Amino acid sequence: MTRVGIIGAGHIGSTLARGLVDRGYDVVIANSRGPESLAQLVADLGPAATAATAADAAAAADWAIVTVPLKAIGDLPVEPLAGKIVVDTNNYYFERDGRIPALDENRTTTSRLLQEHLPASVVVKGFNHIRSIDILTDGTPAGTPDRRALATASDSDEAIAFVTALYDEFGYDTVNVGGLDDSWRVERDRPAYVVRQNAEELRANLARAER
Repeated sequence: MTRVGIIGAGHIGSTLARGLVDRGYDVVIANSRGPESLAQLVADLGPAATAATAADAAAAADWAIVTVPLKAIGDLPVEPLAGKIVVDTNNYYFERDGRIPALDENRTTTSRLLQEHLPASVVVKGFNHIRSIDILTDGTPAGTPDRRALATASDSDEAIAFVTALYDEFGYDTVNVGGLDDSWRVERDRPAYVVRQNAEELRANLARAER
């Protein structure tokens, strides 16, 4: 059984935990307040879910999802995630995260910042431009006309293929943005952000994005 470490138990993290449990995955989920604060969530998710510290969730994971505020990525465990695919759901909200000059000046991307913090991991963008309330409701079987599409970006072809398969499990087509340095095209305030779009429309919105 594949075990997924989810670091961050907010709207995205808890929704993905539910979706993964429903699809046969084991989930180890963590937040900044400690495992005891997740007792009700894991009880609701059932026996396939357990709560842990961030370090223990990372260590237990075959692959991981990081869904913490951008300002908190410096607190993420590094060594336990080495060699693992890490799905990054993050977006930059200066109102929450404080001003980050490298992002304000378009010198980097949120996913590149995470990759720099996790140099031995394989970071891949995922689930960052869909509302949490839509993740488990908008998916449809492969081949459905006008199927919703989600974007991903990574420096690793293996990670792109991994998220493509994961998206399909959740009912979405995939559009590959490119490497992590191109992931800004699907970040906040761009045309592709949190709008429903099929693959053709998503490609057009990505192409329209301005930095």
